[in-house]
Order: sequence, then structure tokens, then C-alpha cells
Amino acid sequence: MRAYRGNTLLREFRVALGRGGLAPKVQQGDGRVPEGEYAIDTRNRNSAFHLSLRISYPSPQQVRAAAVRGIDPGGDIMIHGLPNGLAPVGKSHRLADWTEGCIAVTNPEIEWLWRSVPDGTPILIMP
Repeated sequence: MRAYRGNTLLREFRVALGRGGLAPKVQQGDGRVPEGEYAIDTRNRNSAFHLSLRISYPSPQQVRAAAVRGIDPGGDIMIHGLPNGLAPVGKSHRLADWTEGCIAVTNPEIEWLWRSVPDGTPILIMP
């Protein structure tokens, strides 16, 4: 994952993804990280994963498409730290994709993102 200010690269992160990998998200529970253009739309300082920044998935179009298929598109996709109480795992959390469709970083990394990335920041998730 990369963080930019304009065209300037500020920082790169190695991440763990959803157990379904980075692929077009189809529905709730598929474990996939949604691809596309989104924004950081809120944050949770009381997250079960240290801190979390919510991604604006699903878009209104994704909600409509899921309704046509009769499925739940899912939601609450976050960039977050490690599960509370598991900070000592540190960078080794990246050895496997383990989230339910989120993007996980270490606790110091989510703290940097928390301070550096305001709500409304556009994000692009792509392979």
C-alpha cells in the first residue's frame, strides 16, 4: 500500500489483506478486499483492531447491483491495525492474508495513517 500527497510518495506499507485476496468483492462474507475508487469516510478509535479507517465501500452503484442479484454487498471495510491484545505479532501478521476483507497494517503504521490521512481522502484499491 502506498500513501501519496499529490504525486509525492510519502510512505509504503506491506499489508495483510482479506482471506479472499484482492479481487472484485461480490458479497458479504467472501473475504475479498474490494477493488475500485473509494474514500476514507470515517474512523474508529475504539476499534477491535487498535485503530481503523473506514473505506467508503459499497458505493451506491454496488448496493444497487447487489440488490439486483439478491445479495448483501457487505461493508465495514477498513484499513486497521492488529487485533487488540496482539500487538506483539507485529510485522509477522503479513505472513498470511487473515482479515475478513480489510487491509491490515501494524499498530505503529495505523497510528501514522490515523494522523496523516484525513476523512475524505480518496483511495484507489487495485491489484
